[in-house]
Parts: sequence; structure tokens; C-alpha cells
Amino acid sequence: MDQAKMKVIYVITGKGNRKFWNKVGVAFVNHDGSLNCKLDSLPVDGELHIRDYVAREDRGDTAREDRGDTATALAG
Repeated sequence: MDQAKMKVIYVITGKGNRKFWNKVGVAFVNHDGSLNCKLDSLPVDGELHIRDYVAREDRGDTAREDRGDTATALAG
């Protein structure tokens, strides 16, 4: 699997500056740029956030570094 084409899907819930990130699935980029999403659970609230996959050994000490404010969140 080409890791450049793999994405991780999170649901972000919470209010104010208290946010909770829960991994709910993965997505794969197709040849035409569209996404196939495979969800492990179906969120009923919050925002879906799709980020590039980063292998554990490439992320550094904490997973929080992977969750910067640079990506665009997709409203549910």
C-alpha cells in the first residue's frame, strides 16, 4: 500500500478549546483524486477530519504533533 495515498479519519468533538480526537477510520486516494472512506464507527456528532497517514516511527514522541491546525476540517 502506498502510504502517500492513505489518510486517517478522526471525529473531533467538544466545545471551546477542549477537543477530543477519536480515530474512526481510514481513507484512500483514488487515481482521480476522490476518496474511498472506510469507517470503523459512524459518528453522530462533531466534525470529520481527514489527515495524511504518518507511521508511528515517523511521528515523533507524541501523536499530538500529527494534529496541527494546518489541515482543513470537513464539517459533518
